[in-house]
Amino acid sequence: MTRSISRNDTFADTYRQSRERFLAAAGEAGATLSSFRHPYATGPDGGALYVDLARLGSPDARQALLCVSGTHGIEGYTGSACQVQLLRSGDAPPTDTSLLLLHTLNPFGVAHRRRVNEDNIDLNRNFVDHRTPPRNLRYPTLHGALVPEDWDGPARAGADLEIQRLAMDPEWGVRGVQAAITYGQWTHPTGLFYGGEAPAWSHQILRAVATGELRGHARVAYVDLHTGLGEWGRGEPIFRGGSGADARRRALDWYGDALTFSEDGSSSSTPLDGNTARAVAESLTPEQELTAITLEFGTLDGLRVLDALRADNWLYQQTAPSPELRSTIKESISAAFYPIDEQWRHAVLKRAREVLGQAMAGLAG
Repeated sequence: MTRSISRNDTFADTYRQSRERFLAAAGEAGATLSSFRHPYATGPDGGALYVDLARLGSPDARQALLCVSGTHGIEGYTGSACQVQLLRSGDAPPTDTSLLLLHTLNPFGVAHRRRVNEDNIDLNRNFVDHRTPPRNLRYPTLHGALVPEDWDGPARAGADLEIQRLAMDPEWGVRGVQAAITYGQWTHPTGLFYGGEAPAWSHQILRAVATGELRGHARVAYVDLHTGLGEWGRGEPIFRGGSGADARRRALDWYGDALTFSEDGSSSSTPLDGNTARAVAESLTPEQELTAITLEFGTLDGLRVLDALRADNWLYQQTAPSPELRSTIKESISAAFYPIDEQWRHAVLKRAREVLGQAMAGLAG
């Protein structure tokens, strides 16, 4: 019996609650479970952190859908709710299809309500060749403004003016500033969108899962769940590549006109490098077909989201921030990536069910 969308007990308040609900829903659905314990990072209470994998359907199925939550830490609360809803729905995967749900890929970020991992790494920029990382020539110009010395004083005020100046500069513009910030950077470890200098632990887990669990599936769909970009409550499917010359057409067939592309400016996201879809693509064999998207749920306007990221980044570089300022900053990042608004949450669950259904129908078709 298919359950209706539930809002009250699907979204969690803590990492532990999120994990417990996911494991319980997976168990009730009859999923096969695997867990990976983080070797050194812990939660705010000192508790262990895990990445969990639930599989429904046969490992020998012709096609598979891999859905990931928590690549960007705090965004994982929403992604987890989408996964729990799917497990509770009672809807079995289509014939000859396997469903794999990878829960809280960045458990540190979820537990500490941060977007980055335990080493300030943005996991969605970590999947690069670290021997010759990409170069973001414009990021150094912005770094000082993104990471001011204070958050409630003259340094922050001056930093805001510098960002505004560049946004109004014809050679930069708002889109140019966004691109320079969000593309990723591999040179400033204390900065924003830092891709790291080596594969993070979560990076290794995703590659291991993709290599081991997707082996033998001829057709693979990949959906990475995110929040923070785009229109309030809208679930925007953003094309992240695939295999074969017809991958773009195939994705359009599956997701329709709602599908957007970072490269042509139709997406709320500017181009980026080192995302999780790249790891999945590199883990498959040439014979396997891949269709990959990010499903992005919009929250606040871009400037408020950026301010929340800057504030959170500043906070974790302080030795003794005031409790009041800390509380304000954590409230701002929650508002940017995990709104408590019931209408927003209901819209997210409805859209997630729709898009994940499109992915499974596309595979089956």
